[in-house]
Amino acid sequence: MNKNDLLQGTLELLILRVLVTGSRHGYGIAKRIEQVSGEAFIVQMGSLYPALNRLEAKALVTADWGKTDTGRRAKFYTLTKEGEARVDDERDVWDHYVSAINLVLKNA
Repeated sequence: MNKNDLLQGTLELLILRVLVTGSRHGYGIAKRIEQVSGEAFIVQMGSLYPALNRLEAKALVTADWGKTDTGRRAKFYTLTKEGEARVDDERDVWDHYVSAINLVLKNA
């Protein structure tokens, strides 16, 4: 698997999880995912912003304009209450999925 490959739907979960710690702009979200994953996941902007738009359309995040630490204008994304609840639900689904894959890998 290429380090740029993410399973379908995984990026949205990673974005939601990163936003649990507070608002971030798109580039900050991508860099945090890369940092926490030990650079196993390199998030392409062409994937990030459509995922953020989908999350915003689902009312899981909100976006407001603000200034970065360098003074650049950027959209900052924040979890909604629905987004906070979805993180836990999606994490449970992910944990179940990973457990099932591990069972097949170990026992097939």
